[in-house]
Amino acid sequence: MHELGIAKSVLEAVCSEVGKRAGARVVKVGLRIGELAGVDPDALQFSFECLVKDTPLDPLPLEIEFCPRQQRCPACGHAFCVADYETSCPKCGAAPTECIGGTELEFSYLELEET
Repeated sequence: MHELGIAKSVLEAVCSEVGKRAGARVVKVGLRIGELAGVDPDALQFSFECLVKDTPLDPLPLEIEFCPRQQRCPACGHAFCVADYETSCPKCGAAPTECIGGTELEFSYLELEET
């Protein structure tokens, strides 16, 4: 369950950032997770909640933005979301397309409140 390791890394980064700002309180954390990132958002959410429970950060919400798989057609330049594993270009029908999105695993934001 690598989601626990990811949740732990997120919390370490949050604590590091809060340590740089005396008197700041963390309000919310946001992540972007791509469809192809190999991360189960529910397992990550659960792991995060378990790590935060009964700590000074409790109850810190983790908001996860799901990013669908996106492809681009090198023939016509059309970018599109993949549905039902169909990676051919819906505009021109070209079969070879390149992946341009859906692999994200990144911080979106860290919302802090000055006390």
